[in-house]
Amino acid sequence: MRKDSQTALVTGASRGLGLALARGLAERGWELVLDARGEEALEAARSELAELTRVTALAGDVTGGEHRRSLAAAARESGGLDALVNNASTLGASPRPYLLDYPPDALEEVYRTNVLAPLALIQEVRNALKPGARIVNVTSDAAVEPYEGWGGYGSSKAALEQLSAILAAENPQWRVYRVDPGDMRTRMQGEAFPGEDISDRPPPEESVPALISLLEDDLPGGRYAARSLLDTEERGRT
Repeated sequence: MRKDSQTALVTGASRGLGLALARGLAERGWELVLDARGEEALEAARSELAELTRVTALAGDVTGGEHRRSLAAAARESGGLDALVNNASTLGASPRPYLLDYPPDALEEVYRTNVLAPLALIQEVRNALKPGARIVNVTSDAAVEPYEGWGGYGSSKAALEQLSAILAAENPQWRVYRVDPGDMRTRMQGEAFPGEDISDRPPPEESVPALISLLEDDLPGGRYAARSLLDTEERGRT
């Protein structure tokens, strides 16, 4: 179970899963350092969550070194991090092109956001991570399943998964997780399926309890599917 006065840095926290997780953590007393590209939406999130806990919100792009250094400074000023959640990511080109038609510069941007930025942020905040800190890298089933049209995003998440596994092997002082939150009713899902009705997807709030479990419980590092983890925990209580 969590201790008092824990602090988490959550990227991509102005909407979707990042905002839902930030709300869940704020309700449980976590202090927060939040990041997103949209300044107005991030300020709205900060204003809402500041009613519950201490919140530092810094608008910017995690692919930028100066912004990552600002996040690291905020983490140190908060007294250090108990958790880092690399949630910010990009789908890439939409409609999703096949790999043979994928513009290399667009694919490079996907990798810069989904692979290089999470690692660079971990490198930047390494001295602010407390012993036993949790690192959660948000991934996707597209990292392990060969869906047509998902070569850009899926391969970037596959790279993030392997990066996470090696990071864990090299740094046993931290607990490193990669988690697939499942399909969700978010703007990114809408961009992935333009013109389609995605109202049947569950809201991101349904995946939040699994992420909180990774941050607060005594689960070993590794790969988790949020819905499967919740089902397992539910069966364990019955």
